[in-house]
Amino acid sequence: QVQLVESGGGLVQAGGSLNLSCAASGGISSFNTMGWYRQAPRKQRELVAVQSLGGNTIYADSVEGRFTISRDNAKDRVYLQMNSLEPDDTAVYYCTATHGTMYWGQGARVAVSS
Repeated sequence: QVQLVESGGGLVQAGGSLNLSCAASGGISSFNTMGWYRQAPRKQRELVAVQSLGGNTIYADSVEGRFTISRDNAKDRVYLQMNSLEPDDTAVYYCTATHGTMYWGQGARVAVSS
């Protein structure tokens, strides 16, 4: 059973930074993609950033230049460094990993105050 566990969420003032981490376990290594989605209150879940096993990366336009995704393939971990946070970044952030199917974490809350 694949499990994804996020950590690093919290409350931060606008302009601040947070780093999210996600650890995968359950017998699968070398996920094809690992990444992050988010869901803000009363909004649909949206892609934040995703990185392939080969290092190709996609960012949402709204976070390009402020957020950085990275992976540690040896440890099956993915990270999201979030800088210059804005109130609109407030959301629950979900870690994802794909290996034939897409797996989801339980989510980490990020709140950015103005």
